[in-house]
Amino acid sequence: MSDRQGWTNPAWAGQRDGDGETLARGGLKVGHLRMVAALDEHGQVSAAASVLNISQPAASRMIAEIEALVGAPICERLPRGVALTPYGTALARRARSVLLELREVDREIADLRSGKGGSVYLGAVTAPAIDLVIPAIKIVRETYPKVEINMQVETSAVLAKELLASRHDFIVARIPDDLNPRLFEARVIGVEKACLIVRRGHPLLGHGAVRLDELHKFDWVLQPGGSLLRRTLEGIFVSHDAPLPDRVLNTSSLLLTLVMVAQSDAIAAVSIEVANFLRGRGDLDGSVEILPTEFEIVVQPYSLITVRSRSLSPAAQILYDQIRNQLR
Repeated sequence: MSDRQGWTNPAWAGQRDGDGETLARGGLKVGHLRMVAALDEHGQVSAAASVLNISQPAASRMIAEIEALVGAPICERLPRGVALTPYGTALARRARSVLLELREVDREIADLRSGKGGSVYLGAVTAPAIDLVIPAIKIVRETYPKVEINMQVETSAVLAKELLASRHDFIVARIPDDLNPRLFEARVIGVEKACLIVRRGHPLLGHGAVRLDELHKFDWVLQPGGSLLRRTLEGIFVSHDAPLPDRVLNTSSLLLTLVMVAQSDAIAAVSIEVANFLRGRGDLDGSVEILPTEFEIVVQPYSLITVRSRSLSPAAQILYDQIRNQLR
């Protein structure tokens, strides 16, 4: 700590050229930043020492350490207290900014540890996305508004590969046949039922339950070949010795599926949850109806799936647990 003219003393000149990393390499500590900020705020060494909960001699030694690192005096004695030099003022301004960022980091880490903050990445097939995931997200949002949730709705084959690639924390789907089930931890949570949908006023409506052999002559909108719903539906046709549809638009887009159904006589297979949601929006133009059939479409059960031995973040664990709670 200098006398009143100490900061202009030639003895300090040329000690630090300053390459932008002098303080970082020299060992400037958070305690040093707190000391400079306290001196700037209180203007007394004794008050700054009290704020840092150290003795006044220890505070004086810390000021000397800072000045050695800076290569210039940071404060000057006054009749009552001290005043920062231009060097000390510059350091104090930056110190307050750094300390504020550290407080924000501390708060953010605390939020991450408690699950109140952070990001969650999950994927889901359509039925549980509507029936389980969306209600769970609403509940989590109310309690943990800072949690950022990212959800992909896709087929199980796509979601499982995304999970293995660490692009999802967990998925609500099925383990594809071409992947090793030992890679995953899976908790079965529900059976998906599907149905056929058509536009309101479709020629097949109003005549009771339709038979499989009545369906092949219409256009169809189906998920791509190899998808579970597609294979389940084709298996029903084959097991009943009924001709398979031969005019098929293949798409995984639910939006395109609904547009095709609403604007033509095409038939599509979707989960019952999706169909019931759409029927509940009867005020929309082009609304759809469930086509009554003589057969059921029951798809393989879906599960809550994580990668074996990979822990969930606190935020992801909260959403995972809330989805499980939806089943109780």
